[in-house]
Amino acid sequence: MIKNHLKHHLQSGQLGLAMIIKQVQSVDMALAAKTCGYDAIYVDLEHSVISEHSAAQMSLMALHTGITAIVRVPSHDAHYANRILDAGAMGIVAPHVNNADEARQVVKACKFAPLGERSVAGTWPHFSYEAIAPDVVRQTLNDETIVIVMLETPEAVEHADEIAAVPGVDVVHIGSNDLCDAMGIPSQFTHPKIKEAFLKVIAACKKHKKICGAGGLGGAPDVAQKMIQLGVRFITAGNEWGFMMQAAKQRSTQLRALKLD
Repeated sequence: MIKNHLKHHLQSGQLGLAMIIKQVQSVDMALAAKTCGYDAIYVDLEHSVISEHSAAQMSLMALHTGITAIVRVPSHDAHYANRILDAGAMGIVAPHVNNADEARQVVKACKFAPLGERSVAGTWPHFSYEAIAPDVVRQTLNDETIVIVMLETPEAVEHADEIAAVPGVDVVHIGSNDLCDAMGIPSQFTHPKIKEAFLKVIAACKKHKKICGAGGLGGAPDVAQKMIQLGVRFITAGNEWGFMMQAAKQRSTQLRALKLD
């Protein structure tokens, strides 16, 4: 049967790492991310023009690569989560979750009854389209699908405890960039207000036995180290385009420095 590698990795207490996909619409990204040591590809449909079809193709490759495909949907509308989960994704990232009611709506879209209201499709790429007993399908996908809700505003942080308490939520993920902007301290990851927000969310996660995640810290390893020590266990390390630009710039700088005679 299928296995959500990221979810099991997190449940074992290890640090989970995801590579965000924003530009390259190729199934090769699942293979590349796995080779580079990531636990998940995080296909971003909120801040990119990647199509659902491309996201589905990457998700299918991930199913057979030993890496987890999670997809950030553009809104909380249930059909976004339903369609991409049916197509092979193993998790949903829901942006801009500000309270428990919104978190419950996300869970309803991602989980089958009795935990949610996910619609039932006829066949499933997760099982190679084999005929599997419906009750087995529902239970397996409920167990293996990971639900990640993003907290990106002071309001969301204030409601962290009630959000973390929602059954079916697996990861409470702090969107550091948007949170900084909303607090009027753009990109100031070392600001005391950010640490205070992290402490509040981490405490809520520990209380309700959920995973605390953080985005935007991949390029700030000193801050990431402090947050990991506080209890963060899932990090989006950066996006594939940023990695390519950084490596390409480093290579050109090295070659430009070579002597011509």
